[in-house]
Amino acid sequence: MKITVKAPAKINLTLDVLGKRPDGYHELATVMQAIDLYDTVTLTENDSQSVTVSCGYEGVPCDDSNICVKAAHRFFDYCKTDVKGVHIEIDKKIPTQAGLAGGSSDGAAVIMGLNAMFNAMLKPAEMLAIGERVGADVPFCIAGGTKLCTGIGTEMKKLPSFNCEAIVICKPDSVSVSTAEAYNRVDALAPHAPYTDEMIKALYSRDMFLISSTLFNDFELALCLPEVNEIKKIMLSQKAQGAGMSGSGSAVFGIFTSKRKAQKCVDELKKAYDKTFLCKPIKIGCEIE
Repeated sequence: MKITVKAPAKINLTLDVLGKRPDGYHELATVMQAIDLYDTVTLTENDSQSVTVSCGYEGVPCDDSNICVKAAHRFFDYCKTDVKGVHIEIDKKIPTQAGLAGGSSDGAAVIMGLNAMFNAMLKPAEMLAIGERVGADVPFCIAGGTKLCTGIGTEMKKLPSFNCEAIVICKPDSVSVSTAEAYNRVDALAPHAPYTDEMIKALYSRDMFLISSTLFNDFELALCLPEVNEIKKIMLSQKAQGAGMSGSGSAVFGIFTSKRKAQKCVDELKKAYDKTFLCKPIKIGCEIE
């Protein structure tokens, strides 16, 4: 049996790091948005009684350290069954080390795909519970849409859908961010009022100017990456309503009210940055094709 799942990327409209918890994790408040930039994850059943993975994208591990293998083992643990033979093939389009949750979304796709493949009949809440044990962004990647995520990022609340004509994504090749280093820098920031509450109000108002002017990311503030600032400058010069860094970086997104202007921005950015994509927001997460 073979099952193919579309695994979408996400952006953070806001990302407030509220402080370090006693367990060593950080307390977050973030508004996440799923977008139509996809990896394709194909699961093929076999009789090997092991989980294997393949991916042609440079830097993606094809051994047990891959999040997809971890997700599969968590799935079988939860279902209290022996590990079944599955090969996972990842056709990767979402750039790695970009803050776009590409790996997390692949892991989410595996949970959803295995649920269908083995007719496990898991409810959405059960798949989210498995996802929590795999990674902080995995539950959101299962659910998708527009969500307020709190705690370590796994507690979700549905928000009004974020609608805009186009989102431009650009990942500079020269920059990859260590998450540990990013958190160290954020911990050194002076405290400030969180932006996430203001973004929630802006989404309820459906005012694009308000939404665009409330974009914020503590990692962007702490890391202050020159390439990120340069890409934002280009996006804003191409009439983006607003622009910001996603996650712990280094991908940058720009919000547009015109698809034509967004395409013009993509054309301009592609002169210097290969990994530039024209996207739009979506209301769902991973989806079986």
